[in-house]
Amino acid sequence: MKNAVILHGTDASPDDHWFRWLQGELEERGYSVWLPQLPGAERPSAQRYNKFLLNGGFGFNEDTILIGHSSGAVSILNLLQVLPGNFMIKASFLVGAFRGDLGWNALKEIVEPLDFDKIKSRCGKFIFIHSDDDPYIPLSDAKFLAEKLGGELVVKKGEGHFNLEASPKYKQFPLLLELIDRETGNT
Repeated sequence: MKNAVILHGTDASPDDHWFRWLQGELEERGYSVWLPQLPGAERPSAQRYNKFLLNGGFGFNEDTILIGHSSGAVSILNLLQVLPGNFMIKASFLVGAFRGDLGWNALKEIVEPLDFDKIKSRCGKFIFIHSDDDPYIPLSDAKFLAEKLGGELVVKKGEGHFNLEASPKYKQFPLLLELIDRETGNT
């Protein structure tokens, strides 16, 4: 069964930005979508999030797609390292992903050492979406992660952090949906 997980970023909720819009679009395409409120989102933690995600009753399988924004994208990388079973997730879409704590104390617990070979073995395709002017995360982080994971990097000009602070248009995110449709064969 086609399913999707959408993970929000630091100090955010499922009701922020484009998350509910994407949930609705994916449900119209036949997906079962889990868009949880991550516990303690003001101070993300890889261990806390992994425990929550693995015990949340969601059925991860080879038809699963993962979508994460900011620290939600980092959470996906952490999750792929510990996901039980021997199947491969279909695809991961990582918006504004980063690789260090960005000098922000609140991010220290979300940044774990990444086993890139193990992460690659658990996901069929990685798509990184980043802006050339993200005020929080350097483009070099997305380039590094895409290179290490053999992923595709989509760079947009002047789109900030793909959130409502960047533009009120980020109540929706058509580019992300187009990329999901392309990778999953949806029309």
